[in-house]
This record gives sequence, C-alpha cells and structure tokens, in this order.
Amino acid sequence: MEKKKLRTTLQNRALHKLFTFMATELNNAGYDMRKTLKPEVEIPWTMENVKNHLWRPIQEAYLNKESTKDLTTKELDLVYDVINRFMAGKGIHVPFPSIESLMEKLKNESKKS
Repeated sequence: MEKKKLRTTLQNRALHKLFTFMATELNNAGYDMRKTLKPEVEIPWTMENVKNHLWRPIQEAYLNKESTKDLTTKELDLVYDVINRFMAGKGIHVPFPSIESLMEKLKNESKKS
C-alpha cells in the first residue's frame, strides 16, 4: 500500500501565506465576512478567518478531513481549486504562494515605493 505524502513544512507556510493573501484581497474587494457569511455584522477577513470559515469548511465537506495537517499535497491542490473558483466568481484571484510569486510580489511592491 502506497503511503500518501503529507504536505511539507514549506507547503504549510505557503498555505498560511495564501490565507493572508486571500484575506487581503477579499477585504480590498469589499467582501467582508458579513457579505459572505453573516449579513448582520461587518467582520473583516483575517488569515485565521479564511482558514476557519472558508478553507476548513470546504476541506471538511469535500475531503472529510478536519485538520489541514492531515492533507496530502494532492488534497491541498483540490481544496485550493474549489476556493479559487469561488474567489474567481467574486472577481478575485490569489495564486498559491511560491518562491517565484513571492519574489515577484516583493519586486512589484518595491517599484511602487
């Protein structure tokens, strides 16, 4: 039986960076948690909010896994693809962080300064 490869420490850090980027883009686009989840209260997105209220419910419904620690590298991609389609429907795209994308982001930010 083939043992499935769990995500690496680097992938874990990238996942949390993704949550931070998603929170920023959702907030910048005017999609606070109220508009997405609760209509009565205006709640800004944070990295933890993205993880617990966007990523984790999709992960649990799709893969029946509670913890992100239990995801294989393939499952990480599957959940990301579902969320990426959801965000695209709101006009938001957040690429999964990689060394290349982080370097490009830093380069673009330094040009703005």
